[in-house]
Amino acid sequence: MTIIDAHAHLVAPASLYAHRSNLDVSGGQYGDPYRAVVGDADLEKSAAQNVAIMDAVGTDVQVLSPRPFLMMNGDARWENITSWVWDQNDTIARTLKLHPTRFRGVGALPQQAGRPVDSLFDEIKRVTEELGFVGVLINPDPGEGSGKTPPLGDPYWYPLYERLCELDLPGHIHSGNCCNGRETYDEHFIAEESLAITSIYRAGVFDRFPDLKLMISHGGGAIPYQVGRWRSHREMARAAGKIAKDAPGFDDILKRFWFDTVVHNKGSLELLFDVVGADRCCFGTERPGSGGGIDPATGRPLDDLKPVIESIAGLTDADRKGLFEDNARRLFNRLDV
Repeated sequence: MTIIDAHAHLVAPASLYAHRSNLDVSGGQYGDPYRAVVGDADLEKSAAQNVAIMDAVGTDVQVLSPRPFLMMNGDARWENITSWVWDQNDTIARTLKLHPTRFRGVGALPQQAGRPVDSLFDEIKRVTEELGFVGVLINPDPGEGSGKTPPLGDPYWYPLYERLCELDLPGHIHSGNCCNGRETYDEHFIAEESLAITSIYRAGVFDRFPDLKLMISHGGGAIPYQVGRWRSHREMARAAGKIAKDAPGFDDILKRFWFDTVVHNKGSLELLFDVVGADRCCFGTERPGSGGGIDPATGRPLDDLKPVIESIAGLTDADRKGLFEDNARRLFNRLDV
């Protein structure tokens, strides 16, 4: 069995992120001397460190995307956004070439608040045709809490969904930073991932785009925990004649999404598998990332999720193989590992 971590982020030298700061503060005055500041030796060292982390916990392959909270969205200069996205995706592509059996790529997209969604199409074409990536990362709120971005059920997003269906390309829903001061990016993640599910559900997006593949980060935000509320709303609408008597229930629609296992808690994972089904979940850790704290009960990092999943009694051998390998292959048709 190949252990595939479907949710991981780029581990890169500090020089890459220094380059981001230079882009931002200079307003593009000095161009984009990316290759001059991120050398091959530094990148190889970072990639080797990531491989060592994978080896330590028995992960065979990681699907890498840029770190979302470090992306330039919101009201950043369009030229900075496109340049930084290009640099991030190129760094992932270079990392893949260093370790072609250990990594696959999910590309960032140049998202800016208020800009038409078809502005993403050129980079989708580049990461799939030129870089060989297996999916794309979608920030459901590039406005970063400013209220400038419609939710994912809005027709604004429909051209993107159509393009993803044409390409059979999965979208990994993962929020980015937040500018409103009321929440940290961790809290913004969960709020936007929850809203992603409910807005897509209310708009009937899967009726319009039945082949759409969307993986919701962090175990679906709050929705699996709050599922009773949405079940009730659905049945109240049915009783009121607002939907057909034979229309699918909320659980049936929820199971059209894909989910990762990045929740860092055994009880939460058991609930996730019970609500959405283990067959809709892909092993993911975000390791190394925010789950690196040590669990006092086990002495292991909280993002060391493989033994946690293996210890869940209700899972069959087929469930575990699906979680660790088969489901990722079903989701990412370009995975080829």
